Amino acid sequence: AEAILAMKPAGIMLSNGPGDPKQASYVVLELGKLLPERIPTFGICLGHQILGLALGGETYKLKFGHRGGNHPVKDLNTGRVYITSQNHGYSVDADTLDKDSVMVSHANLNDGTVEGLQHRHLPVFSVQYHPEASPGPQDSDYLFDRFISLIAS
Repeated sequence: AEAILAMKPAGIMLSNGPGDPKQASYVVLELGKLLPERIPTFGICLGHQILGLALGGETYKLKFGHRGGNHPVKDLNTGRVYITSQNHGYSVDADTLDKDSVMVSHANLNDGTVEGLQHRHLPVFSVQYHPEASPGPQDSDYLFDRFISLIAS
């Protein structure tokens, strides 16, 4: 966290990657030090799960992982449904999040799992799916626009 803060980043991108997010406990710890600094932060897939852990939530292994380019996800802020690309085997447990500071922003319409988080007071959000994969083909561009807007403000 100290090395990242020394670079004075305009924003932090928590990228996707394979594996169990609980195995990245050192990243969760360091992210927890960065969040109070109010640096715009955007998490994707594994980055979303790590953010969920850093925000005090828990993760669990899905009985059947989400794989493929046709998973319907609802943006709970707008009601719009997106067809998304996914490749993960873990999910953030919504019941373990502090509802006063974190809201579930997206939900998987197949199984109801958490597909997005948004902090209520910090410039921090994430999605479980892969917006960079563009299955829509540009359905999820708005997420990158949002991140850039947070950086610019």
